[in-house]
Amino acid sequence: MDNLIEKRNAGSLIGIGLDQLHKESREWIETVEFWKDEIHFFDTILQKKVAHKEPDFKGLLENMGKVHEYLFTYLKDVIYEHERLLPRLQQGEEGLADVDYRNKHGELKDKMELFTKDFMEFKRMVFGYAKNF
Repeated sequence: MDNLIEKRNAGSLIGIGLDQLHKESREWIETVEFWKDEIHFFDTILQKKVAHKEPDFKGLLENMGKVHEYLFTYLKDVIYEHERLLPRLQQGEEGLADVDYRNKHGELKDKMELFTKDFMEFKRMVFGYAKNF
């Protein structure tokens, strides 16, 4: 089953040049950095707007923000690790194949899509909460 998934993921990226995959990875890093900035912005809004009102909900949003920040740091680290494969692949390092990079890229693409949806939902919660003030 895992082999089938790997082949499907690699196959969907076969026609895309490594330079394009590299560019997409760099865009992911920029996106994650922007999300981290947004988390800090939301924290500032919550600190100013909420103060002592509804501490349970405020705490929930703050904890979710911390979880997102941790996940974004993890995701950024994984993307950088993926990017470090590219020069090794281009140098023809033994035991490393083009399909390895493409499979990993497909996995990261899925993670980015999942985190994007999750973070959008988090932002909806923050905006819904903040607009009441």
